[in-house]
Amino acid sequence: MRVIRADVMGLCFGVRDALEVIDGIDEPRAVTIHGELVHNEVVQRRLAGRGFVLKGEDRRGASDGHETPVVLITAHGVSDRERARLEAGGRRLIDTTCPLVERVHRTARALESEGYRVVVIGRRGHVEVEGIVGDLSEPIVVESEDEVAAYPDRRLGIVCQTTMTEDRAGRIRAAIVARNPEAEVRFVDTICLPTKEHQRALDRLIERVDAMVVVGGHNSNNTRELAAKCRGRGKPALHVQSADELDPAWFRGIGVVGLTAGTSTLPETIEEVHRALVWIGGDGERLEVGLQRAGA
Repeated sequence: MRVIRADVMGLCFGVRDALEVIDGIDEPRAVTIHGELVHNEVVQRRLAGRGFVLKGEDRRGASDGHETPVVLITAHGVSDRERARLEAGGRRLIDTTCPLVERVHRTARALESEGYRVVVIGRRGHVEVEGIVGDLSEPIVVESEDEVAAYPDRRLGIVCQTTMTEDRAGRIRAAIVARNPEAEVRFVDTICLPTKEHQRALDRLIERVDAMVVVGGHNSNNTRELAAKCRGRGKPALHVQSADELDPAWFRGIGVVGLTAGTSTLPETIEEVHRALVWIGGDGERLEVGLQRAGA
């Protein structure tokens, strides 16, 4: 079995920057991480091992008296209201919010200030989306075109969760326009460039393979979207967090498998999965001499 890697995959700059900040913290037991730093189980275990206080995705209570004096805002960001709540509780903040997430916040607030009702294309309840809508008066969150309704507002301003796919965003935008023909609809594309590059790399690879392995956290939106894109193109896709989740039986009859990874997946995790795939394919010689890459 041949293994071909996507030419763009793995950590984005926002996640890499957040990890660098974490690595530079000398007293982890004094820091509460406000949510999951990244949606990556390997990283979460390492942070717990270093002594950080982990809130998980339940961010409530992070300014209680029993918490640490320092709170770290994750790359997914928080609303200004939540930031003020934490500071009012006497907490010092370390902010690792991705600048591309900050751009969505600014754009959404600007649209609302100009009289648009803001529609966020994204996953309802996702930590990034919760941060975006937290400072808006009456936001609408839409996950699919089937959810789009005829809204009473004369002006609708659309933004996107940074990890949404261009295809899904395009379909939802078209549905909003079609079902609100009398409304002025303004769309601002806030899908981040790393997400787009990962998706476009997958598009370049997918016709060359029989199936895909997508590596990343099971609660990582951009990783799930990569797997969904594969299945939408008729390619079997296996979404795994680590090499331990690979089932050799799944690869029976597959001659060429593609490999990609979400924006919060560590390089060493990708390498471990790749080596396991080569082992499953029975090509021990290539395992020793090097890894096959796209375009090689």
